[in-house]
Amino acid sequence: MMKHTSRRSFLGTAASAVAGSAVVPSLVSAFPAPAVLRSRASKFAAVSSANGIRGVARAVELMMSGIDTLDAAVEGVKIQELDPNDNSVGYGGLPNEAGVVQLDASCMHGPTKRAGAVGALEGIKTPSEVARLVMKYTDHILLVGEGAKRFALSYGFQEVDLLTPESREAWLRWRANRGKDDDYLDVPRGEDVGARVTGTINMNVTNAKGEISSITTTSGLSWKIPGRVGDSPIVGAGQYCDNDIGAAGSTGRGESCIMVCGGFLTVEHMRQGMSPTDAALETCRRAVAMSAPRLLHPDGQPNYGLTFYAINKAGETGAASFYPSRYAAHDGNEATIRDTAYLFPRR
Repeated sequence: MMKHTSRRSFLGTAASAVAGSAVVPSLVSAFPAPAVLRSRASKFAAVSSANGIRGVARAVELMMSGIDTLDAAVEGVKIQELDPNDNSVGYGGLPNEAGVVQLDASCMHGPTKRAGAVGALEGIKTPSEVARLVMKYTDHILLVGEGAKRFALSYGFQEVDLLTPESREAWLRWRANRGKDDDYLDVPRGEDVGARVTGTINMNVTNAKGEISSITTTSGLSWKIPGRVGDSPIVGAGQYCDNDIGAAGSTGRGESCIMVCGGFLTVEHMRQGMSPTDAALETCRRAVAMSAPRLLHPDGQPNYGLTFYAINKAGETGAASFYPSRYAAHDGNEATIRDTAYLFPRR
């Protein structure tokens, strides 16, 4: 026989239930991203594109001395930004079609869950530092163009001509061979005009506490339309960091990385339990699947390059690309150049 419940006792019971459930919002208000449980043991480690071999060594050295992970990564990539012989990053980077060097960079700091970025920045050698300032001192994430330059100058950066004699000469050779119907003369037959460069430097680091940071910096696609930015200053594309899981970034055709949110997607693969290498390889597969027909050879293989670099909270590193390539990694003991995993043999 069902026990009779009075309206008063029912309301009292309901009130107690509501009061008892009042603790629930405080427990779930942050709604953290789902994470695969794994060991939190970590180590000093860094991974980057191959041009960052000096950078990963510097970053790990600084982290071992107690420097914050993002500050260490910035110092690592600055080696390339200030190197006039690296024509895909910073000073000496190849210009856009108007002969102007426009730089892009973004960064994420895992412990504070903050990010900063700059795009189409002119006249400043180290966009990585400016991106970090955007992160530290503003409530914004991305500043671009003239506004980004004014912001940098307000913090004491000096405006300089980013074209070196070598990068200017490369631009002049390219301009002289643009087409038979324009106002430029063709370069002599057989003279190297120079391939379009898409190089960049991405770096992802972790320390012994499991604190993670990531950064990507570039001068972008050479001879690009003025104002074009690729994936490098796009948080979630050119790089992404989740302090509970790991970090990842990319080099190569930026538009294709943007289409798959490559940095974010690689970290999400690691969240599901994949190793850094397998996570990067899976993102490569997604990028090929998302490629427009004009970007594919008749056999379905891409006619462009893309590489992803990844590190997890344990300090394990890996990288993958469409075709055989190389990357730099530091395991806490030494910096080495390693072969990437890849989807297709070299054409």
